[in-house]
Amino acid sequence: MADGNSSDEEFGDEWTLYATRPEWKDVEPLKQDDGENPVVMIAYSEKFNDVFSYLRAVISKQEKSLRALGLTQDAAKLNAANYTVWQYRRDILKALNCNLYDELDYIETVIEDNPKNYQVWHHRRVIVEWLNDPSRELELTENILNMDAKNYHAWQHRQWAIKSYGLFEDELVYVDRLISEDMRNNSAWNERFFVLKHTGFTPEVLEREITYVMNRIRLIKNNESPWNFLRGLLQQGDGKLGQFQEIVDFCEDLYDSGIRTPYLLAFLVDLYEEKYFEARDEANREEYRTKVQDLCESMANQHDKIRAKYWRYIAENFRRKLAAEENQNGL
Repeated sequence: MADGNSSDEEFGDEWTLYATRPEWKDVEPLKQDDGENPVVMIAYSEKFNDVFSYLRAVISKQEKSLRALGLTQDAAKLNAANYTVWQYRRDILKALNCNLYDELDYIETVIEDNPKNYQVWHHRRVIVEWLNDPSRELELTENILNMDAKNYHAWQHRQWAIKSYGLFEDELVYVDRLISEDMRNNSAWNERFFVLKHTGFTPEVLEREITYVMNRIRLIKNNESPWNFLRGLLQQGDGKLGQFQEIVDFCEDLYDSGIRTPYLLAFLVDLYEEKYFEARDEANREEYRTKVQDLCESMANQHDKIRAKYWRYIAENFRRKLAAEENQNGL
């Protein structure tokens, strides 16, 4: 059952082995069975072997008691990633009808010490679901994100709570603060899109968000996050990159002012290819064809040389599309 071995330091010097505790003398510990010829012998500490031997024993007897609950807490200290520990702890909590708000307090401290551990976040979610009370979750995740703004588990838990319990009201304000503090925080941009996706992309919202993201790009042109966010916005509506003239003008103004960030140039490549196939006037088509090819060449040779092969592939793929169109039209 034990799937790892962590530090014993947090137990302190006064730790007493379960094997020497009078209140546990009625329990016969079950040692881990690794078989006759284990491939790898793990050097578990004495404390680890002691705690998990008694945990295996109480699970085998399905003992649901306060002492067993305390045992799971010691086991979690030694290996917070052990699924069985948390599952059995939940079984005990339910059997004893324990105060689940106390459990929220407990698991919060565990999360603070193990913020990137899936099992502790899962345990937290289950307890919140049992209580049907998400009132602490935004504050908890905010505290964890203050420690690490890109903690995947904290964001996942926050999104689950927001979506499950309709806690969207103030999320854009929170996200705007994070973006203002660090405009390269891709997690915050993702959260902004998550909120908008679930609250609705009305025409008014799209206009507002387009203005918002353009203002952010103006501050830092070479920032991938808002460019990705912009593309996500433009997947709404009719899905075309050129559906909003202000975006076209914005990008062309950046280019004309000498900005050569790869994210701008990549956007223009896709925009001009889109416009080429929309255009009916041959002069316009020739202009867009030239722009696509020149931009791809510029990316390959100067502005995104690490992906030169990719940009040459994009240019070649564009030429294939042109050839296919000519053949279809009998030219």
